[in-house]
Formats: sequence, structure tokens, C-alpha cells
Amino acid sequence: MPTKRTDHRSPAPHTADSHDLIRVHGARENNLKDVSIEIPKRRLTVFTGVSGSGKSSLVFDTIAAESQRMINETYSAFVQGFMPNLARPEVDVLDGLTTAITVDQQRMGADPRSTVGTATDANAMLRILFSRLGKPHIGPPSAYSFNTASVKASGAITVERGNKTKAQKATFQRTGGMCTRCEGRGSVSDIDLSQLYDDSKSLAEGAFTIPGWKSDSQWTVQVYAQSGFVDPDKPIRKYTKKELQAFLYGEPVKVKVNGVNLTYEGLIPKIQKSFLSKDKEAMQPHIRAFVERAVTFTTCPECDGTRLSEGARSSKIKRISIADACAMEIRDLAEWVRGLSAPSVAPLLAALQQTLDSFVEIGLGYLALDRPAGTLSGGEAQRVKMIRHLGSSLTDVTYVFDEPTIGLHPHDIRRMNDLLLRLRDKGNTVLVVEHKPETIAIADHVVDLGPGAGAAGGSVCFEGTVEGLRASGTSTGRHFDDRSSLKETVRTPKGALEIRGATANNLRGVDVDIPLGVLTVVTGVAGSGKSSLVHGSLPADADVVSVDQSPIKGSRRSNPATYTGLLEPIRKAFAKANGVKPALFSANSEGACPTCNGAGVIYTDLAMMAGVATPCEDCEGKRFDASVLEYRFGGRDISEVLAMPVTEAEEFFGAGDAHTPAAHKILDRLVDVGLGYLSLGQPLTTLSGGERQRLKLATHMGDKGGIYVLDEPTTGLHLADVEQLLGLLDRLVDSGKSVIVVEHHQAVMAHADWIIDLGPGAGHDGGKIVFEGTPADLVAARATLTGEHLAEYVGH
Repeated sequence: MPTKRTDHRSPAPHTADSHDLIRVHGARENNLKDVSIEIPKRRLTVFTGVSGSGKSSLVFDTIAAESQRMINETYSAFVQGFMPNLARPEVDVLDGLTTAITVDQQRMGADPRSTVGTATDANAMLRILFSRLGKPHIGPPSAYSFNTASVKASGAITVERGNKTKAQKATFQRTGGMCTRCEGRGSVSDIDLSQLYDDSKSLAEGAFTIPGWKSDSQWTVQVYAQSGFVDPDKPIRKYTKKELQAFLYGEPVKVKVNGVNLTYEGLIPKIQKSFLSKDKEAMQPHIRAFVERAVTFTTCPECDGTRLSEGARSSKIKRISIADACAMEIRDLAEWVRGLSAPSVAPLLAALQQTLDSFVEIGLGYLALDRPAGTLSGGEAQRVKMIRHLGSSLTDVTYVFDEPTIGLHPHDIRRMNDLLLRLRDKGNTVLVVEHKPETIAIADHVVDLGPGAGAAGGSVCFEGTVEGLRASGTSTGRHFDDRSSLKETVRTPKGALEIRGATANNLRGVDVDIPLGVLTVVTGVAGSGKSSLVHGSLPADADVVSVDQSPIKGSRRSNPATYTGLLEPIRKAFAKANGVKPALFSANSEGACPTCNGAGVIYTDLAMMAGVATPCEDCEGKRFDASVLEYRFGGRDISEVLAMPVTEAEEFFGAGDAHTPAAHKILDRLVDVGLGYLSLGQPLTTLSGGERQRLKLATHMGDKGGIYVLDEPTTGLHLADVEQLLGLLDRLVDSGKSVIVVEHHQAVMAHADWIIDLGPGAGHDGGKIVFEGTPADLVAARATLTGEHLAEYVGH
């Protein structure tokens, strides 16, 4: 019989249990103004506040960054040399930190070789499974990998033993699963020659239609015209086979043009090197548009888009190959794996089963493992990253989430809330940056930052319970229970955009007429086919301006002025007023401070320790050469103009001596999308996700298109900012544009003139139109998930 345990411990709490708070004192990162707060451990804390109020600066750039930096310091100096250098955040005291696991919204790398399966552990486990059970057996796990090429080699190697050296014959072979035609990419690229030149003209007549290739003065064009390989006065369509071969595919050779030695190279390799090898996102808009027109991608005919070699596709388990398994929706694959029983690989099957079930549980069962990682939305990418943490045995960890409800239908938000509470109940501290009232409502503790954005934010406006927040009078508290009502009258369409037989991704031959001249909202659960319909099925000749969620690429040298094209008219205005050239007024060009090269700071690399950035002593962080700052326009120098907030700059360039219509027009748009508080020279790297999307929207508002397609424009927007967004959408429609919005936010649905609801579920359970009509009809019918949630939201 077991002995009865007697407990002689005193009732007094143990000292170790007293560390139940994360203390932050004097946080000054980005726009934070000496913030001091205490966050309870093992509780769910939600950080709220308008976009740009300092939430991410406090949670990610201070708490999570310092936790990561301190963990890195526990490794040896040798290991630290291979890790990213992290600077200590601007904060006086950080006490009570635990290991932080950050699950952010950063899109997964758009590398064509990266898929949902490779980004998680699912593909690795499937490869081992097929290498053990697949018939016929074709080799080790690498034989099923589309990222591993087959290699064979033989030759002599020299072996040194003692004082003797001996030559031995050696052979080496590695079996990979990569398709040799497309090199594991699943698609092959082709260049559309009709986009490069007009073959009815000769080179002398200006046949090239490539941006920047002018026939008379451009050196590149002169190389082709005077190379001697082709006749510059003959139309390209009349070239002989030999001339065309030299013109398109010629090997690099030295030629003399106007007495200068230059290199001649065929047009196709030249275009591949000068355009296609560069990052498309970093290109200027007109160059990017050219590349998108000129390069066509088609499914690889050899592997049928599976990326795998014939050998890898021939090996099967229960008549299913690894290519078939990766193409299945994950919920179907989970069922297939559940039906396998092989004692020799039982632990592997259990681990694979758990990973696949986590996908289904988190609401991503509609994805397939072969889905390219770059095509996932921000919300989907964030949930994929969550998967590895769901089954974790770790406790007393700090989980940090950045708006985990992004891209989620109200129906799915409940499921996400359950997951957050489950992580907390395992004994973890959960910190969430969030705008959705449904998630704020489940918080144990709320920290509201503000009161405004940018320089007007960075202070703690409220700390306490959700009930306390409601009564607090802060911007979040006042708008917490806001509910938009349905529109009394809806606009009348002025025609329709016809989509017939749409089959992109999971769409099932969808026929729909999207009304024009009104605000149309496309709804449905995540994975129901909204983006496939709006981005993948619109007629190619439609006059569409698309503002999606792809991230803005930009270094710390990029800022709102450079990104929107605002700096161009400002530079020209300065140059004209002072009689000098515009390049002087760019910190990335001739006007840069020679000491810091226009960066404003001097970086000192300290090897494995965090590098130090100190303000440049010569330009005092202004980034410009002292001589440039002597030139003035409207009484200000260029650094003073770039330091202005958008609202102040709008007044400055709107009237008086500094009146510049081109600059004023762009600034108007920035104010229109609610970015009036940003300074013109603020680095893009410091902008929040919501700010970046609105910056992109402001840039596209000047485009000529008649149809605007917006992908979840409420992403990263505070409850108070949603009202401003609705006003902006109304102004766009009233100015004669047609606006199509993919959205989950009920306030936007209630404000719509027309709703197209897709579903009823996700993946192969979706892809159908389940409702078309006005928001009032959707609420009255309550026939779909969206209808039920919208009716609940508007109080019907």
C-alpha cells in the first residue's frame, strides 16, 4: 500500500512564484515616449490602439527583441557569429522576461521552390515515409525531393596516410527527385518576343519596345545595330536563320562601336541578365509592368507541374504517389495517413498525423502541401507558422502574435480565440497585437496605446480589464461597441463586369456579373475562392487597378516621399528655384553627405556582437551635404521639408511661394488614406503593416483605371480608422470608379451596395457563389455563414 504523503510546507508562497510580471520601464523604441508598464505572466494580454500608435514597437521591437537577444547571448561567441546581430532596444529596464516565440505576419519567402510542405515539416516526413514504404523503392528521402538534383561523378582522389599518398578511383552518386526540365519549379518561363521588338521595323527605325532602349543614342541598341551580325536597315522579320540566331541567342563577343570596345550578346540572354535576374518587386513600376508582359510562365510539360522526376512519381503507397499526396487538400491527406498502418514507421506516422491535424484545427485544411509559400496571404502565412507551436510541450513561454485574425472570416475568429486561450491555459504568457473587438473581448489584460499615431502616439492611454477599457473614454474604448448599420439606400449599378466559367484554383465554373459604378464586397470564409475570383478571373482587358497585400519592399533609405514619387516634383522645384540640378536634392544621389553616404547614421560592425549605429557627426543625421542645405525653397531646406508631417507639407506645397501642384496632389492622397501624421522622410522599415498597405493605396489612387480591386483594406486598421476608410471608398465610387473589395470586416459588408458571398466552405467545399444581392437581403435570408454573422453584427 502506498504511504500517505504528509505536506510539511509552510502556507507562505515560495519566492520563485513571486515573479509573475514582465516589467517594462522607460521604453523609447521608435515613437514610444518613456513607456512603463507591467504585464501579467501566464495571462492573455491584448495591445490595442490606432495604426502607428506604437503597439508593435512595444511588443515586437522591445519585449520580443530583447528576449531573443538575451537567448542569443547564451550561445558561444563562435555560434553567435552565424546569427543575426540584434541591438539592445531603447529601454531602461526589462525585467521578468521569458523565452519569446514570435509569430508575425511577414509573408513567407516567395522563392519558387518554397511550398507549404517545405515551410513546415510535413514534406520532410512524407519523403521519409515514401522512402521506407514506397513501391518500387527508388532511393533515400532525397530521391523524393524536388529541391535535390540527381548527381553522378567519377574520378581519382588522392588519399594521404602517414608519409604516403595514394591515388584511388572513386565514384559518387546521389539520387534526387528534381524534374530536370523545370529544375523543381513546376513551371517553365518563356519570353514573348513580340513584347521586345516590333518585327516589321528595322533596328534603325527603332524596332525595340523595351523600356529605355532608344534607337538613336542608347549604347545597348548601338551594339546590336553596329555589331556586323545583323543588317540594321532590314526589318527583323526578314532576317535569315543565321541572323536571327545571332540576334536572339548570340554568345558574348567583343565588338567595336564608334571606336569603343563593347560586348555583344544575344537579346534573350541580355534581357535575362538585365531584367529577369533582378527582384521584380524592387523595380520601377513601368519596368515591372514590362517584365510581367514579356515573361510568360507555363506548367512544365515533363512533370505536369508536380516538380518531381518520373522516378519519384512512379513510387507509390496504396496507389498514391508523393506528388498525389502533396496535391491533396491537407484534410484529405490527413484521412489518408490515418488509414496507413506500418509498425516500422509508427512514430513517423504519429508525428505526420499530428502536423496535418494541426493544419485542419487551425482552419487551413483547405490548403495543399504543394501550394507555393509565396501565394499565401499574410494571415495564412501567420497560421502556418503557428502550426509547429500548437503541439509543443514547452510551457512558461511568451507567445507574441501580430493580428492573428487577419484574413479570417468572423466564423473562423472563434476558432483562433480558442487556440490563443489554449496556449495561455498551458501556462504560457500570450501577447497579442489586435484590432478586432471579438479577440480584444477575451483578453485577461488590455494595454491601449495612443492617443494618436506616429508622433502623436507612443503613450499608454489605458491598462486594465476589457470592462475598464469600455468605460475608459480612450479611442479604442469609445469605438469598442461601434456597430455599422445597413445602408438605407444602395447605389444603382452602371453596367456589369462579366465573369464566365471561372475555374482558377478551387472555383467551379463560376458565372457572375460584378456590378460597376458601385461598392461591391466579396465575402466568404478563408479559402472559399475570393482572391481566385477577384485576382485570378477578371477579364484581361478590364481596366483594373489592383491593390493587394503583397509587402512593400524597401530599405531604410526608402521613405514615403521616394515610394510615392513625391520626391521627384520636390527635387525639381528645389532645383528650379536655385538654378542647380535635381540630383543634389537626393540623399541617395549627388546630395548625400559624404561621411555617411546619405544614411544619416554611421554603422560600426562588431562581428558577433550587435552592431552600433551612431548619428553622423558631419550632417547631424540630416543625410545631406552641408552645401546642399544652403539651398532653400519657400524658406526651408530639403532636410526640413523631409522632416515635415504629411499634413504640414500639404499646406506648405498647397499655396504661397512653395506652391507645387504635382507634390500637392500626392500629399492630398496620403491625407485621404489617413497617413497625414507620417513624416515625408520616415524610413519604410519603421512603418506598420496597415500603414504600408494604405501607402500603397495612396500610390495607386492616381492610376487611370476605372475599377479598383482592394484586398482586405481594413488590415491593421483601428476601429476608428475603419470609418475613415469607408469614407474613402465612398469618395472613390462617387468620383465614378467601380470598387471591388475582398473583406471580412462586417462594417465594410454593411456599407456595401452589393455583396457576392462565396462558399459554402473552404477548398473543395467552396468555390461556388452562395449569395448575390444587397446586404439587407443577405441579413434577411441568413442562409450563409456570412449572413448569420452580419445579422448578429447589425443587431437583427
